[in-house]
Amino acid sequence: MPNTVIYTYIHNIPIKKNFIENLPYNPQLKSRARALRKAGNYPEVIYWKYVNKGKFWKIDFDRQRIIGNYIVDFYVKSLGIVIEIDGESHNNKEDYDLKREGYFKILGLRVFKISSYRILNDLENVLYELEKFIIEEYGV
Repeated sequence: MPNTVIYTYIHNIPIKKNFIENLPYNPQLKSRARALRKAGNYPEVIYWKYVNKGKFWKIDFDRQRIIGNYIVDFYVKSLGIVIEIDGESHNNKEDYDLKREGYFKILGLRVFKISSYRILNDLENVLYELEKFIIEEYGV
């Protein structure tokens, strides 16, 4: 465990930092990402309320982050986690979503997917599952 940098603790379990450097970035998507942030998809706004400003275990989340030619719903840069909230916009786009997820994995990122329905109806358990995911992937 030499060189392991502890980013935070979840239930007293140290969580190691996993910052992925030099992620590809398409600057042409900047105005689109800004528009998505301003538009405020309701499940994303609810989720954001519970995770922004370090409310979730002092973890820093970015919203509508550009990675390559994609805009992800949320990104935790210190852990290399893409968080996707799947709603109606993902219906009938399974192939696209698989390709996108594969691209993120090639970059060394991990993907945590949540349905918008669960955000609106089961947020407490969604946050618990995210805790478990982070502990399993990054716990020391």
